[in-house]
Amino acid sequence: MLSGCTPWPEEFVDRYWMAGHWRGYTLDSLLRDWARAYGPRTALVHGATRITYAQLNRRVDRMAAGLRLRGMRPGQRVVVQLPNVPEFVSTVFALMRVGAVPVFCPLSFRAPEVSHLVRVTEAVGYVAPSTYQGFDHTAMAADIAAQGPFLRRVFTYEPHGTSSPYGGFSTDVSSCHYFPLSSLDSPPGPALVQSSGEVALFLLSGRTAETLMVIPRTHNDYAYQARASAELVSLTENDVYLAALPAESNVAFGCPGILGTLSVGATVVLAETPEPAECLPLIERERVTVTSLDSDAAQSWIDQLPASRADLSSLRLLQVHGEAPLAIAERIGPELGCRLQRVFARGEVLLALTRPGDPDETVFTTQGRPLSPDDEIRIVGAAGKDAPDGEPGELLARGPYTLRGYYRAPQHNARAFTADGFLRTGVLARRTEDGNLVVAGRAAEQAAGGHS
Repeated sequence: MLSGCTPWPEEFVDRYWMAGHWRGYTLDSLLRDWARAYGPRTALVHGATRITYAQLNRRVDRMAAGLRLRGMRPGQRVVVQLPNVPEFVSTVFALMRVGAVPVFCPLSFRAPEVSHLVRVTEAVGYVAPSTYQGFDHTAMAADIAAQGPFLRRVFTYEPHGTSSPYGGFSTDVSSCHYFPLSSLDSPPGPALVQSSGEVALFLLSGRTAETLMVIPRTHNDYAYQARASAELVSLTENDVYLAALPAESNVAFGCPGILGTLSVGATVVLAETPEPAECLPLIERERVTVTSLDSDAAQSWIDQLPASRADLSSLRLLQVHGEAPLAIAERIGPELGCRLQRVFARGEVLLALTRPGDPDETVFTTQGRPLSPDDEIRIVGAAGKDAPDGEPGELLARGPYTLRGYYRAPQHNARAFTADGFLRTGVLARRTEDGNLVVAGRAAEQAAGGHS
């Protein structure tokens, strides 16, 4: 694995391979397979733009070749800070196809957080809008490049039909090079041979520069998470997934999210905000069947639906992650006309979900059960002993997609993990008699968990 990452012990590697969880495919090679299987089907929808699987894979190939020509090499890290646009998906896959590692960065992050990420990951590249909603990302990148030795490639995204105020190719006084993202278009060369055990992408935990931790996710473990999530919610090629939450979040990208949807040949519709004014008409127009929200957005949808008069009859499943008050959970079925699925999702730790066949009481009051049969959890009380079912304690976990160490954080890892590899999540939870988890807040102020 990449230097600074903690690998799984060999006995667990063998276990997860034998169980069929890890299958030896890189995410970018899976995209090639999906393009062959589902070529003419629609993969991505954004506004009036519709992109087939074949077109997406071809775009990724040509973008990867352009990245190589501009100096990107295997193992290098690139911060990706984009809205929910097709370029987010193509950029992430193109970076992985080069062997570079995308660092998923929320659009809301500013100089303190982005500069911290650049330093920790030694990111040589940055992909972002030149400006977005009044904020100048390019100027921020220039300041970060001037302050350190790492950032030397900036790729700027412009919405279709617009041009960058910074023009085309340029170089600043710190020798940082700037390129329009659309210029990454070159004839593809031979495919790079990569190991599925390598780091595919970095997710984040924490919301400030002081609490940010970097989460390495390998091709093996992330492909498993997305595939198993897609199977659990019975995704088929006839489904349409609305990515309303930020695409860089673990929920929207891989629970099953964008990746799980593409894995079955279904369609991803990209919305740049979860606001009901944008999303409710999209559900009607594109016949969306599945989507994911937090509880605040779910309540907003419920409150605004009568005024919008949108037809949501196609929607069969709404995932709500995080805490959802009972009053909101009970309204989703009757008012939105779909099944609710509760989700506990952090970028570094086990994914818990209610099941489609669970009784309403389970869905309304718990976060469900772990995704994988090889997810191992403990609920530990104040004395450090395992708490009986029904008693609260700190949630500890390990498994085939739970990390074994944050990136370049040995001191933090010594505190955050037990000697036998369980992650101390800092989450207060209890386990019901039938094995469901009830999350009740934070057991301790750790950096573990935070950005889902």
